[in-house]
Amino acid sequence: MQSTTTAETATPLATGPSLTPPFDDPVLIFGLAMVIFLVAPLVLKRYRLPGIVGVILIGAAIGPNGAHLLERDATIQLLGEVGLIYLMFIAGLEINLNQFIEYKDRSIVFGLFSFVIPQAIGTVVGVYLLDLTVAAASLFAAIFASHTLLAYPVVNRLGIATDEAMTATIGGTILTDTLALLVLAVVIASVDGALDAAFWLQLGVGLTLFFVGIWLLVPRLGRWFFRIHGEESYFEFLFVMAVLFICAFLAELVGVEHIIGAFLAGLALNRLIPESGPLMNRIEFVGNALFIPFFLLSVGMLVDARVVLEGTGTLVIAGSLIVMVFATKYAAAWATGRVYGYDRDQVLGMFGLSVGQAAAALAIVQIGFEAGVPGFDQNMINAVVLMILVVSLVSPALVERAGGALVRAREHEEYDPSDTRQRILVPVSASSKYKESLLDLAFTIRSERDDEPIHTVAVVRPDASTRTEAKVAKAEALLDEMEAYASSAEVPIEEHTRVNHNIASGIVHSAVENRITTLVIGWDGARSRTQQVFGHTIDRVLSRTTQLALVGRVRERLNTTRRIVLVLPPGIDHNDGFSEALHTVKLISEQTGAPIRGLVIGGNREQCQRLFGLVEPDAPGEFVDLNGWDELLATLRDDVRSDDLVVCMSARRNDIGWDPRLQTLPKSISTLTNGNFVVMYPATEERADDRQFLRFS
Repeated sequence: MQSTTTAETATPLATGPSLTPPFDDPVLIFGLAMVIFLVAPLVLKRYRLPGIVGVILIGAAIGPNGAHLLERDATIQLLGEVGLIYLMFIAGLEINLNQFIEYKDRSIVFGLFSFVIPQAIGTVVGVYLLDLTVAAASLFAAIFASHTLLAYPVVNRLGIATDEAMTATIGGTILTDTLALLVLAVVIASVDGALDAAFWLQLGVGLTLFFVGIWLLVPRLGRWFFRIHGEESYFEFLFVMAVLFICAFLAELVGVEHIIGAFLAGLALNRLIPESGPLMNRIEFVGNALFIPFFLLSVGMLVDARVVLEGTGTLVIAGSLIVMVFATKYAAAWATGRVYGYDRDQVLGMFGLSVGQAAAALAIVQIGFEAGVPGFDQNMINAVVLMILVVSLVSPALVERAGGALVRAREHEEYDPSDTRQRILVPVSASSKYKESLLDLAFTIRSERDDEPIHTVAVVRPDASTRTEAKVAKAEALLDEMEAYASSAEVPIEEHTRVNHNIASGIVHSAVENRITTLVIGWDGARSRTQQVFGHTIDRVLSRTTQLALVGRVRERLNTTRRIVLVLPPGIDHNDGFSEALHTVKLISEQTGAPIRGLVIGGNREQCQRLFGLVEPDAPGEFVDLNGWDELLATLRDDVRSDDLVVCMSARRNDIGWDPRLQTLPKSISTLTNGNFVVMYPATEERADDRQFLRFS
C-alpha cells in the first residue's frame, strides 16, 4: 500500500517564478520568520482579525508564488510539517478527556456527519458535473471531507477547547481524517490494481494494532517515566516530544497520515499532562511561538493567487470545492447541533473549526496527482490551493466570532457577583520537602475564572540567639523558589513572610488579612508529642480557621494518579461546605483524568451519588457502601495502590460529620498506603456562594 506522505514534504504545488530569492542565508531566513510571527498578529489584532490569517497572508506574499523573497525549501517544509504534527498533538492534549469520554457519542456523530455528507455529495458532483470516474470522484470528495484544525490557535487562545461543541469537533477530527485518508489509500490501491484481500487484511490489522498499541502502551510508559523523574526538567519535555514523533511515524508506517498518530499521542498523554502544570505551559509555549506559526507560513507559501488567470478549468473546480466545503461542513455542524441541542454560536464554532483545510487536502491531491488518478491534473492542484486560501481566511474569522460569543456566555453563567473570589494560601517552612507538589495541588484546584494569584506564606520565629533578619532572608529565598516554579506554569504568586512566636497564629493571620478561601497544607506523616490529628501547628490552624482546607502528603506527581479514592464519613453530606469540597475533588479528577471511586461509610450511597452528579464539573465517579471503619481500613489496605490518590473528606471537631475515628484516620492512611493522600476539611460556616458549584440546567 502506498504511503500517504503529506504534500508539505513534496515539491511546491503551484509554479512560481524561477528566480533565486534574495534571502537565502539560513540565519536571516529564521530571523525574518521570527519578525513575521511577531508583527503579523500584532498588526491584524488592531483590525480585530485572527493573527494566524496574517501569517498565512504574508507567507503567500513573500513565498515563491508571490514576491519570491523566500524559497519554500526543505527547511520550511520540515518545520511546517512539524508544526502541523504539533498542532494536532496539542489539540489531543487539551481535550477534556472526561468530557470527551462522557460525550464520545457527539464526537462520533459529528465525525461521521463531517465525513459522510461531504463524501457523498462530493462523489455525486464529481461524477455528474466534473465527469470523473467513481474512484476519482471519491478521491475528489475526500479532499474536503477531511479537515485541518487551522483555527485551533484561536480556540486555544480563547480558552474554549473544553466547550462541549468544540470537544466534539476536535474529537471528530480523528474519525473524519482517518476515514478520508482511508479513501485515499483505497483509491490509490485500486489504481495500482492491488485492491485485494491482502490489502484489506494489512490495512485492518495495521490500524488495529496501531490504535490499541498506542492507547495501551503510551499511558503506562508515560506514568512510569514521570514517576521516576519527579522534578520538572527538560527531560520531561523531550520524553513527550519523543512519544509524539514516534507515534506520528508509526501512523505513516501502518498507512494513515501522521497527524492521526500525533492526535492519538495527545489523547494518550492527556491524563498525564495537567492543563495547569508547568509541562503543559512549556509544550504550548514552544508550539504557539515557533512550530505552529511555521506551519501557517508554510501553508501560505503554497498559495498562488495567479491561478484565477489560468483559465476556467481551475475556477470551475475551485468554485465547486469552495461551495461544497462550506455547504457540507455547515450541514454537518447544523445536523450535529440539531441532534444535541447546540445553540447558534456553538454550531458556528463547529463549522468554523471544521471548515479549515490544509494538510490532508494537500496530501490527497498531491498523491492523487503523482499516482495518475484520472482528473487529478494541475488544474485540480491549483483549485485545491485556491480553496485553502479562501478557507484559511474564513475559518479563523468564524471561530473568532463564535468563540467570543461563547466566552461572553460563559462569563454570564450562574455566578453571584457578590461571591468571594477564590484565594488559595500555601504555608511552607524550611523543612518542607515537597513544596512543589503542594503547588501542583494548588494549581489543580485553582479557579481560572477568578484569575487570582496563589498566596504563599512562611512564618519565622524570632530567636534572640540568632539574627531574625537572616531567618527572614532564608524564608524569602524559599518563597522565591516557589515563585520560580509557579512562573513556569504562568501562575502568579504573592509571597508573604511573617515573624511570629506562634507559627499557627502567623498562618491564621495571613489567611484573614488576605481573605483566603482555601488552605493547602503539607504534612509529612510524622508524629509529634502534642499531636491530636496531624501535629500541634496544623491542628491549631484547623481549629482556628473556617475555610476549606486540604492537608496532604503529596510526594508523587499528581499527573501519575490512576484513580481517586474518595472516603466519605457518616453525615458529611450534611456539612455546609460539602458541595464546595466535592467540586474541589472533581477539579482534581478533571485535571488528572483520574476517575473517582467513592467509599461511603454509613450506607448513604444513593444520596452521595445524587449530590455528586449535581456538582460541577463533569467527572466519572462511582460510589460503594462500606459497613464501617474496619471495612474502610481493610479496603484501603487491600485495594489502594501507590498510584492512587486517597482523598478523605473530614470535618472539624463539633461540626456536622465529625467522628472520633477521624482523629486517627490520617495516621492510619499514612501507614496503609505509600501513595499520595489528602484530608479535606469543608468550610465550616454557611457559604453564600455554595450554590455556584451546583448545576441548574
